[in-house]
Amino acid sequence: MTATTWNTDRPWRGIMVATTLPFREDLSVDHDAYAEHVAWLIANGCDGVVPNGSLGEYQTLTDAERAQVVRTAVEAAGDGARVMPGVAAYGSAESRRWAEQAAEAGAGSVLLLPPNTYRADATAVRAHYTEVAGVGIPIVAYNNPFDTKVDLTPDLLARLHGDGSIVAVKEFSGDVRRAYEIAELAPELDLLIGADDVLLELAVAGAVGWIAGYPNAFPASCAALYHAAVAGDLTTALPLYKSLHSLLRWDSKTEFVQSIKLSMDLAGRPGGPTRPPRHPLTGTIEAAVRTATEKVVADGHH
Repeated sequence: MTATTWNTDRPWRGIMVATTLPFREDLSVDHDAYAEHVAWLIANGCDGVVPNGSLGEYQTLTDAERAQVVRTAVEAAGDGARVMPGVAAYGSAESRRWAEQAAEAGAGSVLLLPPNTYRADATAVRAHYTEVAGVGIPIVAYNNPFDTKVDLTPDLLARLHGDGSIVAVKEFSGDVRRAYEIAELAPELDLLIGADDVLLELAVAGAVGWIAGYPNAFPASCAALYHAAVAGDLTTALPLYKSLHSLLRWDSKTEFVQSIKLSMDLAGRPGGPTRPPRHPLTGTIEAAVRTATEKVVADGHH
């Protein structure tokens, strides 16, 4: 077993897909389609799923919907350890309640943003993670300074790890230089690729997992890319990465949810609509995603 492979001792490693959530035409959650999608991802080379992340539109769900999504994912995955629910919320107490719900449902770990409604300082961030860590389920920190305005710098991540609050970080800053500083300051903290379009760079820098977007549409090709990249097999990985990159970069754009869902539609998966305030892609953005997806399909990716 390699360090970059999913296992029950470290169930946040490997390819954990931040799942999109299928809605019916009336925008109700299609739990049957979601269960089928989770099972399909795992059958096609992914290790597990991350429900209720930003790609899963958790901000638009009712509490009842959000809880049911976790239960559906755990049942469909066949092993709750393969499920890492997002537990972000406005307050630490609410995040803790979602972590408790995930643990009760049988999930193996959770993904937690820092406080995301104001620019929290380091003391507040540490208190937030300490509070949720009290549940006892392993926590993966999610660094997304663009959306949260809170930057989990390598120094702060090292302190969170030293506090015993986190086991890993989903690194979405896009600054691949941070990988080396994180490894120096917190060598036991697992680095997870957090943006599809820096996969190769972070894999080479020592990442042991990928919280992924585009496997929702192309799991087999993305799995082949990940495994080659973390193995240091650049002869295989680099051509694959170049072939997929025109799509992977949409994972880092504002319209990432609609883009990945559109790619899924074109690949024959349950993409479908998004809930407001997200609206369907139009014009040049829709054309760009469509063109990139069709090229990837034509190149034989699946």
